[in-house]
Amino acid sequence: MSDRGVIDPYEHLPQVPSFTVTSEDVAEGERLHDRHASGAFGVEGGEDVSPQLSWEGAPEGTKSFAVTVYDPDAPTASGFWHWAVADLPATTTSLPRGAATGGLPDGAVQLRNDGGFAGFVGAAPPPGHRTHHYWVVVHAVDVESLGLDADAPPAQLGFNLFPHTLARATLVATYDRPA
Repeated sequence: MSDRGVIDPYEHLPQVPSFTVTSEDVAEGERLHDRHASGAFGVEGGEDVSPQLSWEGAPEGTKSFAVTVYDPDAPTASGFWHWAVADLPATTTSLPRGAATGGLPDGAVQLRNDGGFAGFVGAAPPPGHRTHHYWVVVHAVDVESLGLDADAPPAQLGFNLFPHTLARATLVATYDRPA
């Protein structure tokens, strides 16, 4: 459990320093806007739009970034990866809203999400299921490339991040759907 009182998908990984991630779209502990929910998975008003993100304070030695959005509350044994991007250049300090559909910098690799396509798939907890927590994480990485291609699953990104993560910036938002 995290100090946020929710499942912490990073608690069993090596502890690393933190830095700051903020968003014009996502607030810590607040419900995601419907634009960040999944129309592809039947959420009324869902648009599958990736959120705007900005970060600062990454440690010295950062050579690239990765961004992930993960739901550990999904009713599966493996959670649900909503977005995974690797190899963002170290000069990158923000992504615009909708970056998943055309706003990523050159060199970035966008992986398949658990919806089966490269890009961002929005929140879509089953109707009536508990409130889900969406871990928006920017990972500071000590190599320019993690050596992944776009067909790699997000779990492989996590495996490759394991020895290369210098720091993490996290923001946890929520989403639920009435029964």
